[in-house]
Amino acid sequence: MSKVTKKPDTPLLDTVAYPTDMRKLTLPELVQLADELRQETIDAVSVTGGHLGAGLGVVELTVALHHVFNTPEDRLIWDVGHQCYPHKILTGRRDRIRTLRQPGGLSGFTKRAESEYDPFGAAHSSTSISAGLGMAVGRDLQGGKNNVVSVIGDGALSAGMAYEAMNNAGAMDARQIVILNDNDMSIAPPVGAMSAYLSRLLSGRSYRSLRELAKQFAALLPDPLERTARRAEEFARGMVTGGTLFEELGFYYVGPIDGHNLEHLIPVLKNARDSKYGPILIHCVTQKGKGYPPAEEAADKYHGVSKFDVITGAQAKAAPNAPSYTKVFAQSLIQEARKDDKIVAVTAAMPDGTGLDQFAGEFADRCFDVGIAEQHAVTFAAGMATEGLKPFVAIYSTFLQRAYDQVVHDVAIQNLPVRFALDRAGLVGADGATHAGSFDITYLATLPNMMVMAPADEAELKHMVATAAAYDAGPCAFRYPRGEGVGVEMPEEGQVLEIGKGRMIKQGDKVAILSFGTRLKESLLAAEELEAKGISTSVADARFCKPLDEELIENLAARHDVLITVEEGAIGGFGSHVMQFLAMNGLLDDGLKIRPLCMQDIFIDQQKIEDMYEKAGLNRRQIVEAALSALGTGTAAQAQNRSAL
Repeated sequence: MSKVTKKPDTPLLDTVAYPTDMRKLTLPELVQLADELRQETIDAVSVTGGHLGAGLGVVELTVALHHVFNTPEDRLIWDVGHQCYPHKILTGRRDRIRTLRQPGGLSGFTKRAESEYDPFGAAHSSTSISAGLGMAVGRDLQGGKNNVVSVIGDGALSAGMAYEAMNNAGAMDARQIVILNDNDMSIAPPVGAMSAYLSRLLSGRSYRSLRELAKQFAALLPDPLERTARRAEEFARGMVTGGTLFEELGFYYVGPIDGHNLEHLIPVLKNARDSKYGPILIHCVTQKGKGYPPAEEAADKYHGVSKFDVITGAQAKAAPNAPSYTKVFAQSLIQEARKDDKIVAVTAAMPDGTGLDQFAGEFADRCFDVGIAEQHAVTFAAGMATEGLKPFVAIYSTFLQRAYDQVVHDVAIQNLPVRFALDRAGLVGADGATHAGSFDITYLATLPNMMVMAPADEAELKHMVATAAAYDAGPCAFRYPRGEGVGVEMPEEGQVLEIGKGRMIKQGDKVAILSFGTRLKESLLAAEELEAKGISTSVADARFCKPLDEELIENLAARHDVLITVEEGAIGGFGSHVMQFLAMNGLLDDGLKIRPLCMQDIFIDQQKIEDMYEKAGLNRRQIVEAALSALGTGTAAQAQNRSAL
């Protein structure tokens, strides 16, 4: 990690391999470094795609933090991780930055296994303060002296978990630093020189020591005078800083300061670093997409982008062959809402990602974005359901995990008709394991009262939206993947499906493939291959995991030698429900061979979606191999027979 010698005309960024190389840089050099770091980030993401706007907004903050703090000994925790690309460039990963989100490359989020500079893995929001507090306690119990810094955005601060952590940290008087990266909600107006001066003054050791002395003096006064003195001091600080909320939680508030001005940032960070007192919150105001005009001018500030042209900002997006599942859901829900004014929609800070921005465009007063607060979203919807409304809660499968207790306690136990639309079910490609919708079949279908559906294609999704809208007997959920549909003809209207009834797609008599969800296409391709080998194969679309179509399953079991279930979910899901039914009804006693194909018991890192499904064992090839193996004619069975000789 030795400092690289700068050659004439060598970009300053080329001399920085690790943060130690930037600790002695002057302020003008740090400003130059930030400019070069911003350009490197833009160039890298133009090649790989990914999250751009958030990283551009924290370039100066990233430079300042690594300049002031002794990372990695000082712990630096980025909430969510959307903004961590500049951090990765400065921490020994610049030579791999163009492998972001690629197979075998750098993760798009912080990842402990990737670098010692990533002390905590992220991707879901609002965890950084809790993790930081845990690290601070670990440090103190072991006699450490290092700093712990958590960087959290204003969006992530909308989640209750962040306030739970701050409340705990304030009560413990923990020595912890929180940086509030305010790039959207504008807690305070734009800041200038006077605000920067006050922030530097209030964060300084002299003022803080004086404040502690004032507290000690006030404590010696009679109770009424002590309370009056304390309130006067808090009022005076609130007048110049606006940090009353954070102060009430036990944090020493500093700010707001300009998060793009290194001359303002660095002295405040140094004061916080050198403080010996309890938790500090530094409020930085930044601009998402800063320094790249196409991002600054875009409505979403280029939050997530595909590959793009750096000069024009034009993104390279292939023309879709079929509408996306997200679009089909949104348009289907709008169609149902036109017919039923009791339909309302709820999302947790993902209106664009779930398609509810389209719904809000027509039904603004019936669409609710509650912020990054999945727990609240579910119970909020449950409350609306008690009043006769028909709430659709549109949340990514991976994010609904954060509200499981509310699904159980506030919805399922009370049998309230809340409809869960689970986007990004199954594997998701470049976002990797942190965003995969692997577990929802298992964690929802295990609940009494819950009805669980999965469409095989975009037309089926339209029918399931209509079915959910008409279903008032209790809670229900339907799950669908990221990306395009399969290109089937779309119906004009969604039809209400018979609850708990699947459909036969192809009739055979030797092998039966029972698909739940969008692996139906691969199941049909597998059936074609088996037929080509002379093996008569049936294919059925289950449609429902709960309630099961018991008649369909019983017929498949009775008329075939092999039954293969296929699903885009973890162990314990659809296949387990089918196995339970077969076992409890004696349908395995006559020698039926069953092979439940589901995701393997591993987390799959980012790669192309088709390669992820290959690794998961859910493509045509693995379905065919499972059938041949069960029949004793596959490569695995042949190898086993040879070993027995």
